[in-house]
Amino acid sequence: MSVNREAVEFRGGAGSIAADRWLPAAGVADRGIVLMLHGGGQTRHSWNRAAADLSAEGWTVYTLDARGHGDSDWSADGDYRLSELVTDLHTVIGQLNQAPVVFGASLGGMTGLIAEGENPGTVRALVLVDITPKVEPEGVRRIGEFMKGNPDGFASLDEVADAVTAYQPHRTRPKNIEGLRRNLRERNGRLYWHWDPAFTSPRSGSVDPVDNHSRMATAARDIAVPTLLVHGGRSDIVGADGVEELLGLIPHAQAVNVSAAGHMVAGDDNAIFVQEVGGFLDTLG
Repeated sequence: MSVNREAVEFRGGAGSIAADRWLPAAGVADRGIVLMLHGGGQTRHSWNRAAADLSAEGWTVYTLDARGHGDSDWSADGDYRLSELVTDLHTVIGQLNQAPVVFGASLGGMTGLIAEGENPGTVRALVLVDITPKVEPEGVRRIGEFMKGNPDGFASLDEVADAVTAYQPHRTRPKNIEGLRRNLRERNGRLYWHWDPAFTSPRSGSVDPVDNHSRMATAARDIAVPTLLVHGGRSDIVGADGVEELLGLIPHAQAVNVSAAGHMVAGDDNAIFVQEVGGFLDTLG
């Protein structure tokens, strides 16, 4: 499959927001824009395979690095409140020429849900990837511990791979670990995760979904655009109660369980993920 990808940049409240734009192949009818938001501690690269597949189907796809993540600027004052991430999303959408279909994984899904629910008409449609207003606190705690771990960085890529494997034991440790470099920054001969350490600091403002349940639930009640929840059957974040609550809050929403996937659904089973979201996108006309 031929991939037409280029690096682009948006303006955000904390400075530059790094992105990749994936263009449909020549001669393929343009179906609109998909804007993909990663989860906390991830980067735009977590969407690479899905973005390539969706662009092949005629979508112009933008994958973003959230403020303080990947190649995007860090907030000078360490402000990573959920409200600021929502404002960044509105700012990016304002730089596009049309309302996009927003894909949001975990924190990205929280951002998209609140952006649309509090300002209806922001997006064309919404795809929530393993996030609901009601979540499993133990799973959220595990993510927080991973992000706060290894504050002194790593001496080698092997140490990084060991940490990732311990965090995701259901995935096979990759034989080629060079790809992990795009999730790291090097300082003084040591490797550190790409995100601003202030992101996990209390002063940055809570992005914990447990703390933001009420706000997300209130926003969800005002979602009128087509909405799809894709959740992992092995997720420790979204359980049956969360799915039930979301479908009660957004009665027209659809939910799909990807049985073999954990919290990072697209990364765990991209083929099924793209198949399911592709069917949903086909209904948008």
